[in-house]
Amino acid sequence: QVQLVESGGGLVQPGGSLRLSCAASGSILRIAMGWYRQAPGKQRELVASMPSGGTTNYADSVKGRFTTSRDNAKNTVYLQMNSLRPEDTAVYYCNAIGLTTTRLNFESWGQGTQVTVSS
Repeated sequence: QVQLVESGGGLVQPGGSLRLSCAASGSILRIAMGWYRQAPGKQRELVASMPSGGTTNYADSVKGRFTTSRDNAKNTVYLQMNSLRPEDTAVYYCNAIGLTTTRLNFESWGQGTQVTVSS
C-alpha cells in the first residue's frame, strides 16, 4: 500500500511561517494529494487540494497565505504557510488518493503534524 510520512510543523508566532512536507512511498501510478487540518473541537477541513496534473485549489481562509508545491520525482508535496494566524492552529494531515501500479485504488492519510500559532 501507499504510505505517507509528514514532517514540519511546530510552534510559531503570529505572522510567522512554517513549511510542511509529505512524502508518499509505494508503487504509485497516479496520485492526487491534499492537505487537511483539524482544530480542537472542530471537524477536519480541506486546506488545499492538488489533483494529479491539475492546479491547486485552496480554502478561502488560506488563499494568498498558503502555497503548495510538489516534487513529482519524489512523490513529495509541500505546504508553505506564511502570515500564520492563531486560527491556523490545528493538526495538519496529508491525504493521497490514486492508483497503484497494479491498478488498485488507494487512499492514505499521513500521521498528522501539529501546527501551533501563538505568541
